[in-house]
Amino acid sequence: MTTPVLEQLPGLIAEGLLKINAVALRPSDPFTWTSGLKSPIYCDNRLTMSYPEIRELIAEGFAAVIRERYPDCEAVAGIATGGIPHAAWVAQKLNLPMLYVRDKAKGHGKTNQIEGYFTPGQKVVLIEDLISTGGSSLKAAIAVREAGCEVQGVVAIFTYEFKQAADAFTSANIPLATLSNYSALIEVAVRNGTVRSDDVGLLQSWRENPQAFGV
Repeated sequence: MTTPVLEQLPGLIAEGLLKINAVALRPSDPFTWTSGLKSPIYCDNRLTMSYPEIRELIAEGFAAVIRERYPDCEAVAGIATGGIPHAAWVAQKLNLPMLYVRDKAKGHGKTNQIEGYFTPGQKVVLIEDLISTGGSSLKAAIAVREAGCEVQGVVAIFTYEFKQAADAFTSANIPLATLSNYSALIEVAVRNGTVRSDDVGLLQSWRENPQAFGV
């Protein structure tokens, strides 16, 4: 596959996610998340593993972002669980070591939180499948930093573009890049008829104030 142009990635990835139903939009019949939050969108990027064409596009996208923004990256780390397979494919493309990061240290054996071989000072880019509030991704990145590595950034497939997440990454001084985002998804969804143009205002209001949606 030809390496995608970075400017084209948001739309291409959004099209792919919609095509395989990794993302579903229901502005008039919102989903209920585990947290109880009402949402017009449900995202399950784990489905991308089962579609070779889409996962290849994602892997090429991740590789392109890393080559462009983090050319001196020395290891790729997948954030458990959704980021792990993508980190493996990207590490193979870039011929780099691969690690993965658990949400917490194991309670037995070597009690590792980070699996794989790494050395202090190693420059690491973390791979994630989805950015919501950013909490779990930052927890993993900080664990890698506290292990002595240099965290160059987190790269994710998709973000809901919550201000809370952007602020959290800024506060932690950890750069965040994503292949696609909520804005690009809405644009593609309107263009291909997944949602009506009349729904755009409602969809945008959720991103700005998710707690008030569907109340």
